[in-house]
Amino acid sequence: MKDRIDISADFAGLKLANPVFTASGTCGYADELADFMDVNALGGFITKSITHQPRRGNPTPRIVETDAGMLNAIGLANIGLDRFVAEKLPLIARMKPAVFVNVAGTTIDDYVAVVERLVSEDALAGFELNISCPNVKKGGISFGTDPAQVLEITRAVKAACGAKVLIVKLTPTVTDISVTARAAVEGGADALSLVNTFTAMVIDIETRRPVLANRAGGLSGPAIKPIAVYLVNKVYREVARDAGVPLLGLGGIRTAADAVEFMLAGASAVAIGTASFIQPDSAGRVVEGIAEYCTRTGIAKLSDLVGALEEAKPA
Repeated sequence: MKDRIDISADFAGLKLANPVFTASGTCGYADELADFMDVNALGGFITKSITHQPRRGNPTPRIVETDAGMLNAIGLANIGLDRFVAEKLPLIARMKPAVFVNVAGTTIDDYVAVVERLVSEDALAGFELNISCPNVKKGGISFGTDPAQVLEITRAVKAACGAKVLIVKLTPTVTDISVTARAAVEGGADALSLVNTFTAMVIDIETRRPVLANRAGGLSGPAIKPIAVYLVNKVYREVARDAGVPLLGLGGIRTAADAVEFMLAGASAVAIGTASFIQPDSAGRVVEGIAEYCTRTGIAKLSDLVGALEEAKPA
């Protein structure tokens, strides 16, 4: 019965086997999760952030567990564009999911340079524009909180993208996320992903110092899920639905039930991140669970779930 359930997803013109992605920064560059699950069973794969030059990232400690999640202050540590092309692209070329490269930088030219180098690679479906990382002093979230800068950087990168799909990753650290979402759409974004982590801090009460060497980091995991669901629904209702721009929902997803919540809120696809550190095959389990949910509830097409939230009736 499950084989007859259509859990394929149409995402910005791409036909995906299912709506489940990996979230950038939690899954490596290509096949790091292959020992734990069939990565080719996923609908999409988003690489760790790539910058034009290699980055060592922030000093340690740069990860700390919290009661309902974790803080990270990795600082976009990565191998850089040249090594990514030489070492990782051959692995990506053998992967079945739609693969997106998460692109980061400190200037608009940095972002554009990475995209221009990779845009001709047939193995890549597109790019995720990281303008929402809270753990770097230049670039990152500084682009994502100003609607004018969101518009400018999105427009510049989209011009370099050609036919590749451009996803813009939004920060929740703004007064009104619909404003920045609208700026990204105006700049030419083909899709939006939300939300990135929330800036947060943990203090060691014995030393009276922040646990993270960077002082603060990005909070992810179950603690942020209800907020992320709300923000996805807000952007869906106020921007994405009428603009015809699909949303990739993320933030604390561990189970198929979590994924379905995001889809009812308006996400066309979902990404699994922090859960993979606890259960490395989480994304594969979510794929299976979505199919089981559709069978149990009589959903013939997964697209019927997207934005199908019904308003609560007053008592």
